[in-house]
Amino acid sequence: MAKKNKFETNAIHVGNKPDASTGSVSPPINLTSTFAQDGIGKNKGFDYSRGTNPTRERLEKNIASLEGGYDAIAFSSGMAATTALFQSLKQSDHVIISRNVYGGTYRMTTQILSNHGLKFDFVDTTNTQNIKDAIKPETKWVFIETPTNPMLEITDIKAVSQICQDHDIKFAVDNTFMSPYGQRPLDHGADCVMHSSTKFIGGHSDVLGGVLVAKDKELAERLHFVQKSGGAIPSPFDAWLLLRSVKTLSMRVQKASDNAMVIAKYFDSHSKISKTIYPGLGSHPEHSVAQSQQINSHGDIIYGSMVSVVFNSKNEMDNFISKINLFTLAESLGGVESLMSVPYFMTHADVPEEVKAEMNLVPELLRLAVGIEHIDDLIADIDHALS
Repeated sequence: MAKKNKFETNAIHVGNKPDASTGSVSPPINLTSTFAQDGIGKNKGFDYSRGTNPTRERLEKNIASLEGGYDAIAFSSGMAATTALFQSLKQSDHVIISRNVYGGTYRMTTQILSNHGLKFDFVDTTNTQNIKDAIKPETKWVFIETPTNPMLEITDIKAVSQICQDHDIKFAVDNTFMSPYGQRPLDHGADCVMHSSTKFIGGHSDVLGGVLVAKDKELAERLHFVQKSGGAIPSPFDAWLLLRSVKTLSMRVQKASDNAMVIAKYFDSHSKISKTIYPGLGSHPEHSVAQSQQINSHGDIIYGSMVSVVFNSKNEMDNFISKINLFTLAESLGGVESLMSVPYFMTHADVPEEVKAEMNLVPELLRLAVGIEHIDDLIADIDHALS
């Protein structure tokens, strides 16, 4: 039996074999919309780039290997991937979603897909009884984020998987916040994993992308059909950028997570911060759940690079934002540089105020996406901004 390579090796080599015709170590970008055919129905495996493209196919093989899935299906953005997942459903089908889901997912499901007859219920999935109570005869998917954005609530993937198996329901996990390096939901029983590859997979804030990873052949074929029919695909150049970037994924995610732990502890002891939310702190309600499923390729627990802090007042938060230098006020996360955002007014602006209140999302909450800068510089910058 051939030796199974580890995560870091697959990240570099799967889909990245040197070009056979020239020996180029960096494989070429297939910038073409269509492909010459030898005859009617005779081609070299490709006919039109919306259906398949060699560069995109190499990316899909790479990501599938990192998540341990049967196949991956790449899209032009994370929202395109999430939408495609639900486009495989029919009118009156029902989906259960984590209440603290990304604002874009909430907007798409409640303001667009619901108009086409799909039904969505948003529940606190950290308590699995809520999932059981929400199941209906027409429930087809349970879709969770763990950790969630921006409250960092954590759901027990294995426990939800068992519920879905017992009720013959498909189970998907938005794994964007942890990346394939930090968490592998398919290993814990999920049927599908979604990533906004704009984030950690891209890692440099220079490319948009999304991907679904299917556990089995049947689901993969269904999602590829949606991909081809809907056409929300990444360009060959974007696929190449993601293939280039994923080679350093493990180092970037680990370093950012290590930085985040130090920063979370610093905030947690500061008088101007009323609450620090980070799965690596013992005070986090689902700290033990994180320890059981957020495991890197070396078998070590990893808590991620997202830290949310609640200031004593919005004025103090605004002062902090105006003084900080190394954290840029911008939406997104997962890049090498540190970013910060105020979800109440930014990523979750379209979420109704009463829903924000239910999830304890307040105007004084600042979400930090910690990068890979030197930790001494980040702490010094934070200390200056808080002083």
